[in-house]
Amino acid sequence: MLPLPRSIAHLDMDAFFASVELLSAPDLRGQPVVVGGRRALAPSHGEPHPRLRSYVGRGVITTATYEARALGVHSGMGLMKAARLAPDAWLLPANFDAYREYSRRFKAAVQALAPVMEDRGIDEIYLDLSSQNPEGRLDVARSLALALQQAVRDATGLSCSLGIAPNKLLAKLCSDLDKPAGITVLGRADLESRIWPLPARRINGIGPKAAARLDGLGIHQIGALARAPLGLLQQHFGERYGLWLHRAAHGEDERPVVTESERKSFSRETTFERDLHPRLDKPELSRQFTRLCEQVAEDLRRRGYVGATIGIKLRFEDFQTVTRDHTLLLPTADPALIRRTAGECARRIPLDKRIRLLGVRVGKLSAPPEAPSPTPESARQARLFDD
Repeated sequence: MLPLPRSIAHLDMDAFFASVELLSAPDLRGQPVVVGGRRALAPSHGEPHPRLRSYVGRGVITTATYEARALGVHSGMGLMKAARLAPDAWLLPANFDAYREYSRRFKAAVQALAPVMEDRGIDEIYLDLSSQNPEGRLDVARSLALALQQAVRDATGLSCSLGIAPNKLLAKLCSDLDKPAGITVLGRADLESRIWPLPARRINGIGPKAAARLDGLGIHQIGALARAPLGLLQQHFGERYGLWLHRAAHGEDERPVVTESERKSFSRETTFERDLHPRLDKPELSRQFTRLCEQVAEDLRRRGYVGATIGIKLRFEDFQTVTRDHTLLLPTADPALIRRTAGECARRIPLDKRIRLLGVRVGKLSAPPEAPSPTPESARQARLFDD
């Protein structure tokens, strides 16, 4: 008996962080808005919100509305650079507590209609709709997508885009084809007409370096990648990755929608508004360090984990990034012990340059013991960068 055709959806929230911000600033709808930084700026005289041109600091863009993206700004770009490109865009600070709450709301609403869900981050999910569409009909898929969009809108007031296809790889490609608030339903027969004309770099799993190497081979579109000899791809990319490129270009992907995934680590990091000196700015570094450790510990506690490997990440003024970690005999979620251990890791790094970014990570996760005993270490809190 042949298996039933799969119907896999990728649901992606539209400009999620910016859209959440616009719920409390509806006067900015349809205008270029940039979300970034953690501190609110005072608006210019007579204006309801601050303009991007008034920003001074080291922050980066968290997200931007589609109107702002049309001006050349994008997530991850420095706010000062963005201000040169779009000085009149509005600037709002990021509010991650609100984003997490709206993420919880939209996922709960979706799962009430489509329980087989794979959580891929704060603003995107995969859904297996095969049981609701056992014959793989495109009209049924579109009706399901419309119902899911309405459920998200009712629960959050926000819009989302969906791609529905025979597998995860194609579904993710499709969800980006008709943003915002778009629905793209793809059948296997549509591969050559809808997918092959797209740039090869649009395939999730082809990064900038691989895309540049493909360009060097004259392979720019997915269709050209599909027509490239397998031997050529394996010669330039290795046996396994070359085979994956060949299969991906032909729309082949057997990965299931995974409803339970084991978390491997928790981390928090912050980029400073200005580069901090290890000695002259020690109080500020210590305060930020404590905050990060407490946030990671709270993440562990809320999700029901303890971790044994504690690590620190430093990025210096010259963008050199250094990490160090240490594995404890017993796992912990104690913020003071996390801080002490991460501080010991920091003392293994030469601190002879100003620091741009500081991060803390806890890995090697496990479930906590039923009755954890207090440890003497948890009562002590080392100061960051002590000798």
